[in-house]
Amino acid sequence: MKHTLYPLKFQPILKEKIWGGEKLNQHFNKKSAAKNLGESWEISAVPKDVSIVENGALKGQSLQALVDTYKSQFLGEKNWKRFGNAFPLLIKFIDAKKDLSIQLHPNDELAKERHNSFGKTEMWYVMHAEKDANLIVGFNQQVDKSTYLEHLENKTLTQILNFDSVKEGDTYFIEAGRVHAIGAGVLLAEIQQTSDVTYRVYDWDRVDEQGHQRVLHNDIAIDAFDFDLKNDFKIDYEQKKNASNNMVSCSFFTTNFIEIDSELTKQNNFDSFIIYMCVDGQVEINTESWSETVTKGESVLIPAQIKTFQIKANYGKLLEVYV
Repeated sequence: MKHTLYPLKFQPILKEKIWGGEKLNQHFNKKSAAKNLGESWEISAVPKDVSIVENGALKGQSLQALVDTYKSQFLGEKNWKRFGNAFPLLIKFIDAKKDLSIQLHPNDELAKERHNSFGKTEMWYVMHAEKDANLIVGFNQQVDKSTYLEHLENKTLTQILNFDSVKEGDTYFIEAGRVHAIGAGVLLAEIQQTSDVTYRVYDWDRVDEQGHQRVLHNDIAIDAFDFDLKNDFKIDYEQKKNASNNMVSCSFFTTNFIEIDSELTKQNNFDSFIIYMCVDGQVEINTESWSETVTKGESVLIPAQIKTFQIKANYGKLLEVYV
């Protein structure tokens, strides 16, 4: 039986990581006994990690079942034509208590050929950064394949990497093929293509409790590098209140920043579902038949069929995401 669609919340899929911390539990009330909780997958259609609805009449249904059932009403007409029943985005909150590995992701073509997967272009919005925390994005000089391999071989890779000190609100666009890593002390929101394909090239020589190092993927990673990317990864964006301020527009997703302290009426003219990630404060989203509160560290999906809705808040900051 088809139900009337409404703003959907999903049960977070929580991931313990060697580098994870306590902030997702402490600040966002994610229910986990894990001491090193690294990721909360908010909205996911990755096989074996498919999100389950946690509110309303569709509670207990999987995201994949909703796409299969509602098709263009859920995704939007153009997305349905482009992606079929493959939901195109993966939405996460990430807490790095320790440095993540230095890594990169393949593009669509390589990922399809090797893993039957989407590639992985992504973006980061920094929600909190401890003093002196940084992100690694790209190189600090022009690097070609042979220079990179020489530094990798000599264990001097960090000498050619670009380290950026970060603060709340800093935003980065990470194209497939760009080397990157989240540094210790950073809590961020991540928006990416639906993919769990990561090529790890260096992991700081650390070992797990059994004394084992994590697997590196240098043999296949080298083909995934795009050494011609420009260093235009840090995003400047306007922050007009009670308006959608564009941050990133690419063929995989568009993300806008909204700081709200009143009531906004939104028209969905995008022919797409819209996801709101609450990165600070709290908002209320109202449709004709539904009201949903979204608090810092929560996400909500508005199906494409819903064309008009209101967002109300005394104070809230949102990332607005659509394809």
